[in-house]
Amino acid sequence: MKNRPVGTAKSETVAALPLACADERAAVEFLEAQRWAETGPHCPRCGDTDVVQMKARDGSRNARFLWRCHGCKSQYTVRVGLVMEDSAIPLRHWCAALWLACASKKGCSAKQIQRMTGVSYKSALFLMHRIRYAMAGPDGGPMLVGTVEVDETYVGGKPRHKGTVPPGRPSPDRKAPVIAVVERSANGRTGRVRARVTANTTAAELKAAVVACVDPSARIVTDEYQPYRRFAREFEGGHYTVKHKAGEYARGDVHTNTVEGFFATFKRGLNGTYHAVSREHLHRYVSEFEFRYNLRGVDDGERTGIAIRQGEGRRLTYKQQTGRA
Repeated sequence: MKNRPVGTAKSETVAALPLACADERAAVEFLEAQRWAETGPHCPRCGDTDVVQMKARDGSRNARFLWRCHGCKSQYTVRVGLVMEDSAIPLRHWCAALWLACASKKGCSAKQIQRMTGVSYKSALFLMHRIRYAMAGPDGGPMLVGTVEVDETYVGGKPRHKGTVPPGRPSPDRKAPVIAVVERSANGRTGRVRARVTANTTAAELKAAVVACVDPSARIVTDEYQPYRRFAREFEGGHYTVKHKAGEYARGDVHTNTVEGFFATFKRGLNGTYHAVSREHLHRYVSEFEFRYNLRGVDDGERTGIAIRQGEGRRLTYKQQTGRA
């Protein structure tokens, strides 16, 4: 993936997005084009490609923008099988939220979506969580290779009130650890990141996070945090450390500046855009920043299209999000 030169025209997707954010029919056609860009229209229930658009008597699109499958005889819309299935929110608002989530480097808050679209805050927050769920995509992916930097950070703050914490609730001043593993860009390859919220930063937890996504041939670079020493030397490329406590931040190409740059954007997004994120939903925000970082080499339109296609077959219900009906 290469960055688009400054001053060049944006993609056709970006050109189509403003109308898709304002008109429901344009939004439907935009989502259909993006969802089936690679496979062509097909039934989300049986996979049959023998499908047709249902028409009104005057030959125009059906008022509900329905499709009909000749294979299983079912009717469906572009929503079915996507992360937006069973959502009552107009698709033009979905397009606006998808665009903002993919184009804003530090994210877009649910309050911003509420102000722009007029939906309730509860609906806007659920909408954004479903988009983040789509951004997370399926588990796995190519292993990170070459020089890989590993670091951890802590998200959270001091309690806003004094007094005891009610039984059964986590302490509000307990910070949540987030581990990030970043592959450096090399040989025309854009480096990727894998990030996750963890219970702690013990050697066992760090090893599990690193081994799950890093190729055994990689070269590991970390700071002097002791738990890394217990497993990082097992990688074929060796383990190199930079000593921050001694005032050392780079020794040749031994540094953790790349992973710290990812954390800088992540923290500025949490503090400046979202302000407060609960531990319960922190993993969704981590997925959002990981998605944008890994696709930073493509334009906003292509990134939006990828987010739409990653929502295929992924459902997040309100009960799953909140833990209650």
